[in-house]
Amino acid sequence: MPLARTDSLQDIDFTLRRQFNKTAFRPHQREIILAALDGKDVFVQAATSFGKSLCFQLPAVINRGITIVISPLLSLMMNQVEALRAANVDARTLNSNTPLRERDHIYQDLATGHPHTRLLYVTPELCSFDRFRERLKLVHEQKELARVAIDEAHCISEWGHDFRKDFKRLSWFRETFPDVPIMCLTATANDQVRRDILSTLRLDKTPERLRSFTMSAYRPNLHLEIRFTSDEANDRYDDFVTWLKGVYARRAQPDRKPELDATNERTTNVPGIIYTISRDECESLAAALRCEEIGARPFHAKLPKEVKEETLARWIANEPGYDIIVATTAFGMGIDKENVRFVTHWRLPKSFEGYYQEAGRAGRDGNASYCFLYYAREDRDRVCNMLMRDGGGGKSNAGPKGADQNNHQARVHSLNRLVAYCENTNDCRHKAICAYFGEEKVPECDYACDWHKDAAGLKRRMRAGLASEEWVSTQREEGMYDDYYYSE
Repeated sequence: MPLARTDSLQDIDFTLRRQFNKTAFRPHQREIILAALDGKDVFVQAATSFGKSLCFQLPAVINRGITIVISPLLSLMMNQVEALRAANVDARTLNSNTPLRERDHIYQDLATGHPHTRLLYVTPELCSFDRFRERLKLVHEQKELARVAIDEAHCISEWGHDFRKDFKRLSWFRETFPDVPIMCLTATANDQVRRDILSTLRLDKTPERLRSFTMSAYRPNLHLEIRFTSDEANDRYDDFVTWLKGVYARRAQPDRKPELDATNERTTNVPGIIYTISRDECESLAAALRCEEIGARPFHAKLPKEVKEETLARWIANEPGYDIIVATTAFGMGIDKENVRFVTHWRLPKSFEGYYQEAGRAGRDGNASYCFLYYAREDRDRVCNMLMRDGGGGKSNAGPKGADQNNHQARVHSLNRLVAYCENTNDCRHKAICAYFGEEKVPECDYACDWHKDAAGLKRRMRAGLASEEWVSTQREEGMYDDYYYSE
């Protein structure tokens, strides 16, 4: 039977304040947490700013036993574990980077059958190892396996934008522990992906066992804009610096309420993220911005661990000189920084879902924030060619098979929809995002996108460079073009 919520700590508001230093739940968080504490399977789809991690972290503090959290990103696991330990919650992570001494401690803790660890973050790959599975069986025999939480659950689906084969093997949990509740969380799943997740994990869809929470993708505090450019014009840099210095100037106006930095001094600086594709561009762009006296720092996988930790800590603390992170796309997952005032995509992302996740890291505090994407047809062509190579496309190649083929098709479709979103000059950006994720009744924003703000100007900027018929013909022949590209 599922572990029931304990009698001594039923006051989840008290736990929220005491353990997590938060004064109130965000909409629907309480309902999700109560469903988890009642032993239900839970499916949660909510935007990046929702606070999905609290939905399994707070029940883990209240419930007896251990919660296993499965995550695809090492940086996300490490960030969440550090935050939990700072809140006096015994949280640990077991992955390829875990030191031997810590690894031995975790396995010894599990071997007791009554682990002290409340949340254990692991990779999907680890869940296939016999040693780990045997330890979990022992914990389950002692009725101490409280819950399994699967973060970034869209990775389970072969139709998802970030499919990983090891996620499909997580069906082992329901097969082996049919009484242990499972929680799935994602920000990016359409109807097909949602069905695939529930089917793969063998989750009972009856209301008695499963509670589903699908929240709107609408983020009305984000201003969304596409800025058209080209590699030949190479005007991204000048445009961005002009925009940012304009923001600084407005913040410096004497009648404006002052913003304070980490030392409580008045500052005009603006916390933000710039997403690029290559590590070299991270380095060169951050260096160029520093030459403009803009506090920008690179963040990518090849930097030393100590440098990344220092950069992240000082950026989160709003320290002078660490205003902007110039990063590759994995950055930001699970990082609890609420006052990011802008997110800039320097290049076209590889998927619609990736764009939505990354843009959603702005404005988590609910205040107005700015998200703009520099869109160039050269970037579009490069990403298309990358997908062709990765998927084995081309006339002379039979291409991928089975799940790989489904995932390739999903990635192509997602990119097509992102290109259509960028090149659309007839609709609200927010409405387009909501429609992509299957919302039938979608709101239009209150002048929080470039179309609402200046529809005529948007059309003029877009007309500067329509794709050539030769390019469209070539892409159609190779299966990389569909009707989503153009809406006019």
